[in-house]
Amino acid sequence: MTEAEWSACADPTRLMEYLIDKASPRKTLLLNLACCRRFWTHLFDDRLRTAIIVAERHADGIASTEELRIAVSAAHRACRRPGRSDYDPAARAAYEAARGHWVVRQLLWAIPVELGEEAILRETNFQSHIIRDVLCNPFRPVTVDSSWLTPTVVSLATAIYEERAFDRLPILADALEDAGCDNTDILNHCRQPGDHVRGCWAVDLVLGKS
Repeated sequence: MTEAEWSACADPTRLMEYLIDKASPRKTLLLNLACCRRFWTHLFDDRLRTAIIVAERHADGIASTEELRIAVSAAHRACRRPGRSDYDPAARAAYEAARGHWVVRQLLWAIPVELGEEAILRETNFQSHIIRDVLCNPFRPVTVDSSWLTPTVVSLATAIYEERAFDRLPILADALEDAGCDNTDILNHCRQPGDHVRGCWAVDLVLGKS
């Protein structure tokens, strides 16, 4: 895959096949969980949503492995609840994602048939965008200069991450620029329109997360 293909590709499976050995388990987990959150209202049982939340916390070392095991086990029971199909795609994806499995393509089955191909295209475009949001361009590796990590920059990035306040990313870009950051990849990523999710590579870079 060339850099141009990586930037334009709208096939999330192809992107991940190329990037899978370059992505940390945490990044892969957060990416899949972010895609599951798109189907939040489709999840028919709170145990499925809890599994997503606990898995996110586990990715950052806040929830223990035992807490995650309990949440995943409960999600599995929710999938098998009487009157519900074990193959409900959104529910099954939430359970599998919390276990650390790749579920992006599986989620496409959760889109109501009546919405048609256009809805599937929107979702694959979103998923491809999110992959590029979470995983930095492999053709342009970026490092952070410690002099950019002022208290203001770190405080802003921490709040953005913890509160999912990604609308503040342009403010983070301004703070980075004020601190001397001249890396256009970081600044442009923070200022670009569109969705960002927990695991966004620019925020992770500032916070030292991998």
